[in-house]
Amino acid sequence: MDAIVKPFKARVNLAAGSDPATRPTREEAEAAVRTLIAYIGDDGDREGLLDTPRRVVKAYDELFAGYNECPTDILSRTFQDVGGYEDIVIVRDIPFTSYCEHHMLPFTGKAHIGYYPSKGVVGLSKLARVVNVFARRLQTQENLTASIVGAIETTLKPRGTAVIIEAEHQCMVMRGVRTPGTSTITSQFTGVFEGDKEARNHFLDLLDRKG
Repeated sequence: MDAIVKPFKARVNLAAGSDPATRPTREEAEAAVRTLIAYIGDDGDREGLLDTPRRVVKAYDELFAGYNECPTDILSRTFQDVGGYEDIVIVRDIPFTSYCEHHMLPFTGKAHIGYYPSKGVVGLSKLARVVNVFARRLQTQENLTASIVGAIETTLKPRGTAVIIEAEHQCMVMRGVRTPGTSTITSQFTGVFEGDKEARNHFLDLLDRKG
């Protein structure tokens, strides 16, 4: 664990992206890819690159699909009948790939989420879906952490939320300092996790358990 960062003043965007009507057309996006191919010094008219602009734009539609989804909608349905359960709920080791807004290179890792329910619980798969929605956007890891917390707080209104993310950034592996194997850890705690050291330690202890 080489870096621990607690995010602050993060840009939390809980909504879907911009109006599709204001975005460039697919043809304009493909033209931009052709420009980049020429910029790096290759020939966009050679056989292997002729279809690359179309493929890149199609890939971007998938890789950045999070702009087309609203994470709070995903968490909107809760279950009230939980047999009186009031303790912590944890979903750990949620895999994700996101993209650094500085270099548009991927960072991959795992997210761990815990919360204390107030009036109900959400389906466990929904927490993984929220991670996936936010991950498929351009951002920093700090903002990804804060955005997940913000969505849970806004929609579920729990007694406390805890999110820890650990990831490796390709902008540090492929370029710059070129240090593979370096991980960055970000965390954010609210409610009982923020004010009660015992609650926070309980969450951390459960994360450390294997099986």
